[in-house]
Amino acid sequence: MNYPQGDLRDQLAYVGRDVVRSGLVVGSGGNLSVRLPGDDSCWVTASGTWLDRLDRASFVRVRIPDGMTYPDEAEHPAGSTLPVTPTSEVALHLATYRARPDVRAIVHLHPQSVLLLDALGERVRLVTTDHGFYLRRIARVPFRPPGTAELADLAADAVRDGTNCLVLSQHGCSVLGDSVELAHKRARNLEEAAQLSYRAMAAGRLHDLPDCPAEFLARLDRMGTDTV
Repeated sequence: MNYPQGDLRDQLAYVGRDVVRSGLVVGSGGNLSVRLPGDDSCWVTASGTWLDRLDRASFVRVRIPDGMTYPDEAEHPAGSTLPVTPTSEVALHLATYRARPDVRAIVHLHPQSVLLLDALGERVRLVTTDHGFYLRRIARVPFRPPGTAELADLAADAVRDGTNCLVLSQHGCSVLGDSVELAHKRARNLEEAAQLSYRAMAAGRLHDLPDCPAEFLARLDRMGTDTV
């Protein structure tokens, strides 16, 4: 299936189905958002949504500067009189968008291999050229309670230098892109890199596992290559 075009919520719903099917998360283990073009607002998954069951009514439109929601039809799914509220992690998304005007989409997941490596005190190795191309570098944010302003601020500070992949210790990851598709691909590559790193560790060879050559990463930086 080609990547969906049109409504950005349909693209996020596609990501949700894929990451659950691929085993990156369990059910509601994460949240997704996308910045609306030409507008200082974003669609973000609603509180309590399961990522493999998303549709257009599963998203809330939120103003990036002040976090206010829009009282539109998306907040009142058919048959409900109660407003939908954004994910409890909305502060993480908004702080990142404020810090990085170039970011159009954020994929926040709870991938098992990424979190296991971090809990064991090991970093994810960028093994292949795909890992180098999509991830470049991975930053780590120390544990802060989910949904807090402190976590949101730490994450925003960690990406100001252009980093697009964060490990949130004992919590999850936050992966950024200039499109939903690019953020999605980065999330998939991050978990794949973590899985390869863990397999090397299980074999007792992690410290022998080389990262993607530094000269390749430097070449990518010089070229400014950053696409799907």
